[in-house]
Amino acid sequence: MIIIQKFIGLFINLISLVSRQLAARLGLFLFTKPFKGRINEKQSDFLGTSFREELKVNDISVMTYRWLGQGKTVLLAHGWESNAARWQYLIEPLKKLQYNIVALDAPAHGRSGSKRFNALLYAQFIQQVAKKFNPDIIIGHSVGGMATAFSDVNHDNSKLKKLILIGAPSEFTDVLNRYFKMMGYTKRTQNAIVDLIKKRFKIDSISFSTAKQLAQLNVEGLIIHDEKDAIIPYSDAVLINQSFKNSRLITTSGMGHSMAHESISHHIYEFLEG
Repeated sequence: MIIIQKFIGLFINLISLVSRQLAARLGLFLFTKPFKGRINEKQSDFLGTSFREELKVNDISVMTYRWLGQGKTVLLAHGWESNAARWQYLIEPLKKLQYNIVALDAPAHGRSGSKRFNALLYAQFIQQVAKKFNPDIIIGHSVGGMATAFSDVNHDNSKLKKLILIGAPSEFTDVLNRYFKMMGYTKRTQNAIVDLIKKRFKIDSISFSTAKQLAQLNVEGLIIHDEKDAIIPYSDAVLINQSFKNSRLITTSGMGHSMAHESISHHIYEFLEG
């Protein structure tokens, strides 16, 4: 896989010598195109136990799943190349505790629409779902945590009291640089992609920061991150914790990036019930 990535990166670098714009489009396409995350048969069986409802954001379908309970409402936002079924390890116990549970599929994931993914569109998805179901708690894994931070849910949702981030990235520039390194892009290709992001999404990638965004959020926060996470470095969790004024950080070891483990669930239950 690494050899293939480097070969593709070399090909795009060569294209940049002829057409900087084409190289940028190809590089951004690979960065925003998930190749996994659609629902398989086993996941479909689990999600079939929910009430499904499709919402819309700019004419793009947003699939939501609900497991009804008499308690507080929890909204679950998954990460890259995943879908709502990844929360099964957490949903089953929360159902027993009578939480009202809502999960969604991100853009270009699961049963939601769009052929491409970006965190800003995901933030709009989360904001629309939060507006509909008014959660007391939001739990976001990986980029689902970053998108939650930028969804402005605290502005629209006065009920929101707690936010849990699991393996969430802090600085978008770092995410982008890790992608550049993985593909072996030259500075010429990198600059072309950064310029295209700024033009297409009307943002400066440097300003896209989970830590800075959460500095203004007035809710109770829990950050869970593995010190050996190979996808999102532990230092991201430290940055978020330092900025998110009413948060605490739980450090795990050997859980990796997925964190879909019973011990993680126990940390979450203690925080929710506390």
